[in-house]
Amino acid sequence: MMTRRQLTTVIVVTLAGLTGLAGCGSQKAPSTDAIQLPIALTRSPDAPPNTDGPGDLTGADASEAAPSPTASDSPSASATGQGSGGGVGTPVVVKTQKWVKIFNGPSATDIKPNADKTKGSHTVELNATDNAQIGTYVTDGAGRTLYRFDNDTNKPPKSNCNGSCATAWPPLLIKSPGKIFPKGIDPQLIGYVERADHTCQVTINGWPVYYFIADANPGDLNGQGINGKWFAIAPTGGKTKAIPGFPLKSN
Repeated sequence: MMTRRQLTTVIVVTLAGLTGLAGCGSQKAPSTDAIQLPIALTRSPDAPPNTDGPGDLTGADASEAAPSPTASDSPSASATGQGSGGGVGTPVVVKTQKWVKIFNGPSATDIKPNADKTKGSHTVELNATDNAQIGTYVTDGAGRTLYRFDNDTNKPPKSNCNGSCATAWPPLLIKSPGKIFPKGIDPQLIGYVERADHTCQVTINGWPVYYFIADANPGDLNGQGINGKWFAIAPTGGKTKAIPGFPLKSN
């Protein structure tokens, strides 16, 4: 016969085990207050000036009630208008990856991403943006440039940018429960990957996507070509073209 003390011990152990299973999306990103850029940057004299783009950097997270998680990674049976997004009418879910729903077009309501690049959101907007120098690349809902890293892998998806690397290149994080609304990007290419710190990073065609901390304004491309490994990500997950006068140089 089990005593009250024994029963209490069993319950504590079980709850601890469940906490360990929570995994991706259950932990907050580490604080980055007063972080210092670990590289000193100067712009090449031949580099083009910054360009300002549309976007509101003052928004906060949008949150929803948590849905029941699903293990399905397949398109929703109710999906219509699949493709690169931007269809007519209200967007519908065309893909579900566990607790993240991916839609086939932009949200019917305005999405204001978190102004802090180091913090994730429950709702993420991805936009294909044209640029005369590098071609079409992907921005967030505030017009901020998103990058990919050649040292990562997409098959399987894996981020190899952690620690001080992730300080300079904050990952685009999605929180649970999550929704992603793409415009000009095939929703079937969008997903997320669990990082080493158990946060969840948005991927395009398996490639984890990042911000660059030195991009101060929407449309900035200051990270383009750094170390020959960082490039604004194309809607297909590929690399965009290099810019003459880049990469920025470290002193």
